[in-house]
Amino acid sequence: MPAPLVTIASSGTLPAAADVVVVGGGIVGVCAAYFLARGGLKVALLEKGRIGAEQSSRNWGWCRQQNRDGRELPMATQSLALWEEIQSELGRDLGFRRCGLLYLSDDEAEIAGWAKWRDFAAGEGVVTHMLGAAEAGERGAATGKPWKGGVFSPSDGIADPSRAAPTIAGGVIAHGGTVHQFCAARGLETEAGRVSAVVTENGTIRTPRVVLAGGAWASSFCRQLGIVFPQSSVRSSILSLMPGARTIPDALHTAEVSVTRRGDGGCTLAVSGLASVDPTFQQLRFARSFLPMFAKRWRVLAPGDLSALKAGHETLRRWALDRPTPMERMRALDPRPSRKAIELILERARRLIPELTSIPVQAAWAGYIDSTPDGVPVIDPAAGPEGFLLAAGFSGHGFGIGPGAGRLIADLVAGDRPTLQHRHYALSRFGRGAWGEVSDF
Repeated sequence: MPAPLVTIASSGTLPAAADVVVVGGGIVGVCAAYFLARGGLKVALLEKGRIGAEQSSRNWGWCRQQNRDGRELPMATQSLALWEEIQSELGRDLGFRRCGLLYLSDDEAEIAGWAKWRDFAAGEGVVTHMLGAAEAGERGAATGKPWKGGVFSPSDGIADPSRAAPTIAGGVIAHGGTVHQFCAARGLETEAGRVSAVVTENGTIRTPRVVLAGGAWASSFCRQLGIVFPQSSVRSSILSLMPGARTIPDALHTAEVSVTRRGDGGCTLAVSGLASVDPTFQQLRFARSFLPMFAKRWRVLAPGDLSALKAGHETLRRWALDRPTPMERMRALDPRPSRKAIELILERARRLIPELTSIPVQAAWAGYIDSTPDGVPVIDPAAGPEGFLLAAGFSGHGFGIGPGAGRLIADLVAGDRPTLQHRHYALSRFGRGAWGEVSDF
């Protein structure tokens, strides 16, 4: 079933021209469009289905610095401030609050790893508190069990995946941009090696600049342009319980299960890393690049089914700009959750937190999490023709760092001096050829 999602109305007629076209209405795309429109540029935001309907509404809602890769940490820190800023500017509830994130463990090696990260983060201006057994037990009282230790990151928080992307897209319109749902971008036109237009199913928009924030669809879209972008997706299952739990922390992570309090009073349950691998030809194409990552995670990855192959987001085929594309046949990736995974998550949660035993399941859903080989996104203004910027492969981190990514993208597109370093997000770190190098494999 689809995850809960607020819907918004689209703008009117597709514009004949725009300063920038943003392809992809997930959290990264809408934040990029928001900052571009706020900066005075004429922006058109395109989404093949509904804004936020894929992974941006199917995640935990965590906005964290804790345990971030060092390359992402500055963006995560900036994003927390931007979540507050956007929410204040719009005067609309994004569900964002700095409630703090609580991690508990009985694994001494895991606790030592958290302490090592704490020491690193302190040098970056991020404060986290290591918890001894007594404080861990107190903060984790809802579990009814002792803990060896944990960590609490007080400045981290959560936002509401059901409303964040659509609400920010409303802000794009408020700043003079346009939002076009059920309008798939089929491809680009170029002149002398530079972007000149975006071809959509509803017409062509003349533009000198394009941002591709296509999520799990990005690699197949890049293939149409001769850009080799190593990307692979896994299917993650998640569920929510009805309101009623009173003692659970706002956001709790353990090795067994993670729990997040929802805005409606219910809670979201998930197991970190637990996912199904649905085989596709694109996975085979980039298998060598992803073997190290899969080797580390094999204990929580399970063989999937043919859902991804049927969905078409990892196709190797090339499509014509004057005919329907796979994106028009699959408006939103809405795969079936793994029954085995849902049962395991629920059993673990109810064993860990006895209060949840009597609370019924509200809903269950799944989504495709797109990753790069090193688990860090690509944000690169030099990945394709001049005027094209690729922003994808957020590896399950996109929701929390979406505002910071959007701000960086807007700076790069507008020619402003970026407030964040970005060279470590370049596509070239994977050793791929330059744009225009057509690969048939």
